[in-house]
Amino acid sequence: MNYMNEDQPQQPDPAESEKKKQNSIVETIQQLGQTTTPASESNIFCMTIIGQVEGHIVLPPQNKTTKYEHLIPQLVAAEQNPKIEGILIVLNTVGGDVEAGLAIAEMISSLSKPTVTLVLGGGHSIGVPIAVAGNMSFIAATATMTIHPIRLNGLVIGVPQTFEYLDKMQERILKFVTMHSNVTEEKFKELMFKTGELTRDIGTTVIGSDAVKYGLIDAVGGLGDALRELNNRIAERKPAAAQTGVYN
Repeated sequence: MNYMNEDQPQQPDPAESEKKKQNSIVETIQQLGQTTTPASESNIFCMTIIGQVEGHIVLPPQNKTTKYEHLIPQLVAAEQNPKIEGILIVLNTVGGDVEAGLAIAEMISSLSKPTVTLVLGGGHSIGVPIAVAGNMSFIAATATMTIHPIRLNGLVIGVPQTFEYLDKMQERILKFVTMHSNVTEEKFKELMFKTGELTRDIGTTVIGSDAVKYGLIDAVGGLGDALRELNNRIAERKPAAAQTGVYN
């Protein structure tokens, strides 16, 4: 009579392990819109900001959104992960929640690792501060950026107080953009309050080379240019990190 050793561990089924791996990848795509997280083997973490930046209010399911509560933990993980040496932020956004967009922009600007942003398609509205938050910014030749004053949707209680609040929010955006790009405050205000260009609204839409001409974006380029710049910055950072004995 044969007795099986109950203490002997069962060998994992290769097919079951592969299935779990595939399910994990599918779940990551559904939740984060990408196949990898900052724990991947690549030394560059690519973060996408697409559709509408979703803030404290959940948008309708038919809206394509980027949730800021998804991005912030990813940026923290990328900053802490020693295998991640650079971060590429790809934008194709119509804008969205002002405070959520500013929070993302502040997180990107405060990273210690090299960061490069790339505007593809559009980097409109609150996408502008995010686009300028990196160490270097690129924009595709056909991409556009819409600059306009802050809008407010919904019920307004106390007009003077609401106007003061909007004015302060607008000042925050103005200061951030001018601090992290080469555009002057006067030029940015001129683009923001320009009349006649946008139907039923005030503001300006700038295309590719115009964004560079105004000083909003550093250069016109695509994915190859952005990755080349990021790899160069990573290579420059390594000797400096080796001298100080610190490298995150």
